[in-house]
Amino acid sequence: MAQAPSQDIVTETLRKIMLPDGRDLVGAGMVSDIFIADGKVFFSLTCDAADAERLEPVREAAQAAVTALPGVKAAMVALTAEKKGGQSGPEPQARNVPPPQPSAGRRPVTDRAKPGVPGVKHIIAVASGKGGVGKSTTAINLALGLAACGLKTGILDADIYGPSLPRLLGLKDTKPQQLEGRILKPIEQFGLQAMSIGFLVEEETPMIWRGPMVVSAITQMLREVAWSDLDVLVVDMPPGTGDAQLTMAQNVPLSGAVIVSTPQDLALIDARKGLKMFEKVNVPVLGIIENMSYFVAPDTGARYDIFGHGGARAEAQRLGVPFLGEVPLVMAIRETSDAGRPITAAEPDGPHAAAYTAIAERVSAALSTGAGAKPAPAIVFE
Repeated sequence: MAQAPSQDIVTETLRKIMLPDGRDLVGAGMVSDIFIADGKVFFSLTCDAADAERLEPVREAAQAAVTALPGVKAAMVALTAEKKGGQSGPEPQARNVPPPQPSAGRRPVTDRAKPGVPGVKHIIAVASGKGGVGKSTTAINLALGLAACGLKTGILDADIYGPSLPRLLGLKDTKPQQLEGRILKPIEQFGLQAMSIGFLVEEETPMIWRGPMVVSAITQMLREVAWSDLDVLVVDMPPGTGDAQLTMAQNVPLSGAVIVSTPQDLALIDARKGLKMFEKVNVPVLGIIENMSYFVAPDTGARYDIFGHGGARAEAQRLGVPFLGEVPLVMAIRETSDAGRPITAAEPDGPHAAAYTAIAERVSAALSTGAGAKPAPAIVFE
């Protein structure tokens, strides 16, 4: 295949795409920084929120023109709306969502006003208020635990800046198959359907994107993937409470969120922020997991509460949300994760897998007691 085009070639191609008022995209100042990696081209087009729907054909034309360039495997083009006055963000897409109300009893229900994801019945977000608490490792083992409970499960790595799913699944050199149009086929491993931006770019390639482009990439990976008859899709969220988390909560029918924290006070402060964010946008919190809860020395069997112990359980009780369980700080969990074979897949009958499976059973029970949602039709290609 031909070498990927330069940014200058892409820019010149976009000069040929005209707006309804006769200006070209580049001359109108709508084109963001152009990012090219592994034959894939990423950029966004910025417009006023009121013009977003009218300019969708222009976005499609720009994407088609860039995709047709020699050496381009695929193009991802986002239409990023700005409010008048220049304030950017995901709010325009959520302007028709009613103001959030307190979730009654925090039962996992699906907001039917939000469009569902084809082929997916339930979507749960695994989130943390800060990085470094083992959220991704928890997310993949929770997904495997849900599969062990008999649920057909998928996992989406929504951490654009630090995707870890390819390494966790031992698939860092695997690329997804493109089906019809922009639809990608999820990669299957250990019985899970999986998708990550890490499958599209090299592991060491930095994603230097502003918030709106991150939001668009997450939305496309969620809605333009041929998920097939999933009972539950686990979304490994980026850490924190920024644009990506807010957009996901406002625009995706989440059945609930799971908060991951370590026991110490600093982590719990940030976990509390994440929990409050989900409550403000009417997403039920299914519970809190205390990760790295304690350490048992392999040589002596002595237990050490390195980060304290029981903080997440106490916080869950104080806030009135379920406590889903403790996961110890164990070398085997780290080693199997780094090796691309998470502990729940590597040692499914072991005590550490049992901790994740017990948490998964509680999450599954919480989903079953909610209002539930009928699965959207799956995308099928002959």
